[in-house]
Amino acid sequence: MPLQSGAMTVAEHLTELRKRIIYVLVVFVIGLAGGLFCAKPVYEYLIEADTAQSFVLHAFSFWDGIGMYMKIAMAVSLVVTLPFIVYQLWAFVSPGLRPVERSAALRYVPYALLLFVLGLLFAYYIVFPMALSFTVSVTRDMGLEETYGIAQYFNFMFSLVLPMALLFELPLIVMFLTRLRILNPLRLRKVRRYAYFTLVFVAVVITPPDFISDFLVTIPLLVLYEFSVFLSAFIYRKQLAADAALEARYTAGDHA
Repeated sequence: MPLQSGAMTVAEHLTELRKRIIYVLVVFVIGLAGGLFCAKPVYEYLIEADTAQSFVLHAFSFWDGIGMYMKIAMAVSLVVTLPFIVYQLWAFVSPGLRPVERSAALRYVPYALLLFVLGLLFAYYIVFPMALSFTVSVTRDMGLEETYGIAQYFNFMFSLVLPMALLFELPLIVMFLTRLRILNPLRLRKVRRYAYFTLVFVAVVITPPDFISDFLVTIPLLVLYEFSVFLSAFIYRKQLAADAALEARYTAGDHA
């Protein structure tokens, strides 16, 4: 049987996906190059913070300084690239969407950056200082001599801040999938216990091995999930109202 006009084969879908991924990688590399220029002022800002000033940080490897600059550059590049990633995802799925769904989903792109930045700020200014304070207090209570490396300090920071910032995209993902009618609040409430378990597991994996860090990350994730359910319910009610109005128009047309 011939393919329907406008339909894409699996091979064509894979080719399109590969093209989108290459676009993202190119933008990420460009952002990485730009991030290297921003690395020094960002490093100076981070190292002058009160949390960093509490320690004498050491370099234990010739690569520690370069490694810190590269990590900062990658973080900057991720901030720049994230909206582009969301746009490429929209461009990949948009041919299968209705015009109203396509325009609605496109409006989510700027919010990807906003949520990511909010996640960064929340993790850096709230979660990171509390987790650092707890781990240091335990070390001091044990009577251990503190000798911290610059790499350990920034690895600890990035292991908390970046995953937390990415997880702040959860409401946006849920809204997008609700628009596509893949998710709805009924399904989200039905799988709530499994979602909670998954989020707790993610929090334990991405945080340093202490209870306070796990707790500080788990609670915001659970709040984000409930907020996502609320947003999904809001969109779902609008979809039901639109479907009812469309059915009413068709019914009225049949009786005319």
